[in-house]
Amino acid sequence: MSADILLVDDNAIQAATRKAILTRSGQCVVVAADGRHAIEMLNAAEKARPVGLVITDHLMPGMNGPQFVAALRKGYPRLPVLVLSGLPEAEDEYQGMDVIFRLKPFPPDELLALVRSLLIAPIGRTA
Repeated sequence: MSADILLVDDNAIQAATRKAILTRSGQCVVVAADGRHAIEMLNAAEKARPVGLVITDHLMPGMNGPQFVAALRKGYPRLPVLVLSGLPEAEDEYQGMDVIFRLKPFPPDELLALVRSLLIAPIGRTA
């Protein structure tokens, strides 16, 4: 698995925690604090080392999760996206966007298993 994971979260503590969990498991993780920065990083990364998975929060300033995924899908329609949110009703906002949606809190072992499966062979989406 040589592709990076792009983690998008405006909460520095949650981003650092998820990055540490994923890094300890051998993943290469880059972090963006918002959707606009994430799109810029993704475009730059494609020239150097591909991103194999995007993990994003739902509620973020400037560009929320659905807006970010819509922008991302314009250039990367098949890139696996995992959306994490504490709001169950948020899943409805991702209909037709081809994402995996999971509620927070999300246990580390489940995160690692899902990330591995998405990097190896993307699974059917729920939203």
